[in-house]
Amino acid sequence: MRRFCWIAVFLMAFAFFGCFGNQAQEWYETAELEEIQNSHDHARQLYQKILDKYPQSEYAQKAKDRLAAMDKKKAQTGAG
Repeated sequence: MRRFCWIAVFLMAFAFFGCFGNQAQEWYETAELEEIQNSHDHARQLYQKILDKYPQSEYAQKAKDRLAAMDKKKAQTGAG
């Protein structure tokens, strides 16, 4: 019975902390979807938010790369 209680506590803790996912990753994935949906302004805001709030995360460099690619595309085509 004691073992069952510890397993239950572990599973509840895992589920609880699993709800607090990686915010930078969530914003990055959302920004990617915004790009696909041609909502470039919102994508830019999300990428910039990653750079501002999580500059040391693995998603910061990805966000920086996406912003650079979007700027290049905008310069070439005049589109967002």
